[in-house]
Amino acid sequence: MKLALAQVNPTVGAIETNVAMIRRAVAEAVSRGAECVVLPELAICGYPPRDLVLSASFVRACEAAASDLAKVVEPGVTVIVGTPRAIGTGGVANSLAVLRGGTITRWYDKRLLPTYDVFDEDRYFRPGDQAVVVDVPTAKGSVRIGLSICEDLWKGQEHGFNWRYEGRADPVPELVANGATIIVNPSASPFGLGKGARHREIMRMHATRHKVMVAAVNQVGANDELIFDGHAAVIDAAGRLVCAGPGFAEAVTVFDTDAMHGEVNDPLLSAAREEVAFRALSLGIRDYLHKTGFSKVIIGLSGGIDSALTAVLAVHALGAANVLGVALPGPYSSEHSKSDAYDLAKRLGIACPTISISEPVEAFADVINPVFLQQKQAELGATLPDLAEENLQSRCRGTTLMALSNRTGAMVLTTGNKSEMAVGYCTLYGDMNGGLAVLSDVPKTLVYAISRWVNREWKACGFGCEPIPHSSIEKAPSAELRPNQTDQDSLPEYEVLDWVVEARVEERRSVDEIVAATGFEHALVARVCRMIDIAEYKRRQAAVGLKITSVAFGSGRRMPIAQKWRG
Repeated sequence: MKLALAQVNPTVGAIETNVAMIRRAVAEAVSRGAECVVLPELAICGYPPRDLVLSASFVRACEAAASDLAKVVEPGVTVIVGTPRAIGTGGVANSLAVLRGGTITRWYDKRLLPTYDVFDEDRYFRPGDQAVVVDVPTAKGSVRIGLSICEDLWKGQEHGFNWRYEGRADPVPELVANGATIIVNPSASPFGLGKGARHREIMRMHATRHKVMVAAVNQVGANDELIFDGHAAVIDAAGRLVCAGPGFAEAVTVFDTDAMHGEVNDPLLSAAREEVAFRALSLGIRDYLHKTGFSKVIIGLSGGIDSALTAVLAVHALGAANVLGVALPGPYSSEHSKSDAYDLAKRLGIACPTISISEPVEAFADVINPVFLQQKQAELGATLPDLAEENLQSRCRGTTLMALSNRTGAMVLTTGNKSEMAVGYCTLYGDMNGGLAVLSDVPKTLVYAISRWVNREWKACGFGCEPIPHSSIEKAPSAELRPNQTDQDSLPEYEVLDWVVEARVEERRSVDEIVAATGFEHALVARVCRMIDIAEYKRRQAAVGLKITSVAFGSGRRMPIAQKWRG
């Protein structure tokens, strides 16, 4: 059988557009001889549809689209596509529709519904309870294909949530018991660094344990904060990767299950971590902009590494003509910060006008400071200059960028990284202003690693030279809100800070556990963990941030703001 795995990029709720995209992918697959075409989970509506699923009219529109799609599938071809569908009284299933001969011949309802991290499928869907194996006609007879959807295969193992399914039937052995020789697994599994390798191992485990072929196709693209990497794959019964689709791009991969195949190179595992992160973030920017109706972005260029990498990613995603850099020097801005910003803009081929914030900062200080001077210092606890004046500078920059956004219709990209967001080293209504937080799930040490990688691989990335000035990478990071300031005046070294942030946020370890694992001073770890806890109110008001690690700030981490636990 010639099996096609079509990794497509649906937009949530754009049902007609998604169906047209599916039809193009099916037509390409058929032109290449495919007899069965498999598309991702919920491809008709896009993933994750979230509360759209609670609308009965939305679900009906998806089902109607699946029925209409069936009518145009060519004779002799089977299409398997994901869509929500109504079941029972008021229930909805996350389903696969099997299209053949002008109609929907079978339905399969996802049996294991993830409800952890960014997933809320128990909120929206009823689980299926039936193993479904379909006979797919081919030129040589028929092939029995077992249907599964995403979590039916993974069972939370890559996140450590497999305990959720204790006592539940394992869908895979039931498919094998019903005669499946190939198990297909359409998915909409969000990207995360290292996650793909674990998925490959789980596929390999099923294939070798049950002596079946396993074929998986993932959604590609980005919807809101979630990025999907594609990387379709086929694992044979011996556990070998015999077919692999590309990452971070739409593609139709056609595979002949009857031919002899050797193991192929895995594009998912062969790329450097920095490259994978770069490609994911670039895709995240492009899709977030285009799917929300924007085409251009504005970035405040400070001469530092975070704004530099954000600008590089934006140019890679959108093209230089659609990126505007703005230099916003203030009273404490160094000459190298300004020259590095202009150098970056020149290397990237983007405009970079200069708007000084010194006058508005001085005007705000003239208005506000007398209030402090008229009061008793003990009453207000103010010593001038103070943190308020530092934050005024950031807020003047944020206000200026948002004014430019209003005037031009371009979206402001924020530049804060995960390390800063974790401990609240950022200013509400200042540098946090914007529509998309590009680096909010990228630790500072990884920011440096990606920046060095893109400078090494500038040709492969499509740039005309090394895009980031060396001084932006080498100099000590600083917010430049007071004389001779560096980040390490307020924070531990980033190599230390990032260890603690990862252990606390992604691994959910206690202070004592982190101390035991790292050997760091107890007082330092406790201080950082406390900073992480009390900055939750800031993160709740932040722009949507692209997710690339196992736990990002956002929908996958739901910590209370008003809480007193200090473990």
